[in-house]
Order: sequence, then C-alpha cells, then structure tokens
Amino acid sequence: MPEYEYRTVTFRRDASRGEIRQALTDEAEYGHWELTKMSLYWGGVRRAEIRRRVIRVTRTA
Repeated sequence: MPEYEYRTVTFRRDASRGEIRQALTDEAEYGHWELTKMSLYWGGVRRAEIRRRVIRVTRTA
C-alpha cells in the first residue's frame, strides 16, 4: 500500500482563481504534489489539501 505525506495550503480571501491555480500548478510541477481536496470556508478562505507519495529507498548491499 502506498504511503503519502500530506500538506495543507491556505489561500486568503482576496486571492484570485488564477493565483491559486498558479500556486497549485507550481507545487504539482516542482514538488510532485497532487491535489486531494479543496474547501471554501466562511469569509472566503480557501484550503487545499495536497499529497505526494513517499518513496522509501531500500539498501541492496
């Protein structure tokens, strides 16, 4: 079963969709993160939960 590490990214209420999309695209492209959940809260705050797979290296010798 794959093991993941999770991170929560919070965006302020006045952040545009373009800014949010660009930030999440950068995380996906350079950090190998993938979006798992996006939530909109009262007051306009958005939170994105992102995850990436943990790769464990096993010793061969």
